[in-house]
Amino acid sequence: MTTQNLGQQDSAGNPGGQGLSSADHIELAQTRSAHNYSPLPVVIAEGRGAWVTDVEGRRYLDCLAGYSAMNFGHHNPDLLAAAHAQLDRVTLTSRAFYNDQFGPWVSALADMVGKEKVLPMNTGAEAVETGIKVARKWGYEVKGVPENQATIVVAGANFHGRTTTIISFSSDSEAKTGFGPYTPGFRSVAYGDARAVEDAIDETTVAVLIEPVQGEAGVIVPPADYLPRIREICDANRVLFIADEVQSGLGRTGTIRACEHTGVVPDAYLFGKALGGGVLPVSAMVADEDVLGVIQPGQHGSTFGGNPLAGAVGQTVVRMLTEGPYLENARKLGEVLRRRLEGFVGNGVVSARSIGLWAGVDVDPALASGKELCKRLAEHGVLVKDTHGSTVRMSPPLVISEDDLNWGLDRFGEVLAELRAEQR
Repeated sequence: MTTQNLGQQDSAGNPGGQGLSSADHIELAQTRSAHNYSPLPVVIAEGRGAWVTDVEGRRYLDCLAGYSAMNFGHHNPDLLAAAHAQLDRVTLTSRAFYNDQFGPWVSALADMVGKEKVLPMNTGAEAVETGIKVARKWGYEVKGVPENQATIVVAGANFHGRTTTIISFSSDSEAKTGFGPYTPGFRSVAYGDARAVEDAIDETTVAVLIEPVQGEAGVIVPPADYLPRIREICDANRVLFIADEVQSGLGRTGTIRACEHTGVVPDAYLFGKALGGGVLPVSAMVADEDVLGVIQPGQHGSTFGGNPLAGAVGQTVVRMLTEGPYLENARKLGEVLRRRLEGFVGNGVVSARSIGLWAGVDVDPALASGKELCKRLAEHGVLVKDTHGSTVRMSPPLVISEDDLNWGLDRFGEVLAELRAEQR
């Protein structure tokens, strides 16, 4: 298996579509859909590898990859073959019955990360909700916390999803304001501060829920001793350590789990996004029997969770990660990304953080907002996404070639130069 040429294949585009131009599509979407997103004015019609094409046939280098859902690139032949084969057989049975993809998939996923059990869901937010429910039930039945008093320690500036429970412990006012009353039972402390985690724990604490790298916050990589200290603190206080690897896991940082960078093994992993290969939403909580064993029939579930199509695609994702060159490519090109971004610091960039093929770039706010920079980059043929003011996130597909990555970073440099020239 190789990533060679996957990021360089031409996409023929679909200039006609249904006879609508980009402007027509944007107007239709703005008129008939709720405004829960503020997209860049690009209407994508096709994708191949690291490239996408709009309805007029213009090509763009995708350096967002669906927030890591497209880790294996667009139109990945292995994933499409698995999906096509399963589409001809059966796509949904519900968990009222067994299906022939379920057992092999959950076994492969559990083995890949060294755990015993899998509880499959669909979206990343569902995986996090599952982690919360399991941790509370474990706390009541195993640890002996009094009923309805369980607490979970989380980190400030987190992003775990947008369900009502999850936004209850969000520090993002846009995600939270106007959606109360909020769910109790969470204690938020500063990210990267293990002592603050320790101070927040008491006899009611059942779990610490942490992103090994905070993505939405701007790719914030914590101090090297942070996750190991949390592991020690959880062990000392009989508290579950739950790692939200929805964005950071499955190759994004150059490892299957971002926790591997510091040698930490949490009690449970939460996976999503790339677990569905960009084909369909697939997520899961993965832990040992002593954690997931608290869930009994009827206590948690999902009609689509663990469906045969998800199982076929999920098995392929596991195989690609364990047999393919994706992790190596992420590590190798991650160094290229890091070096190139460091070169922009002082030239329109205030700071840059990266791990694997994942970066957060803080643009000088006097130069441009993150949204403005993203619009300019799109005009130059590169797609990225802003977050929190003047921060831009980069997470290209793991199939991207070094030439294409450098081409995209060259365009980034051009846009910065243009913005600086306009200030003079």
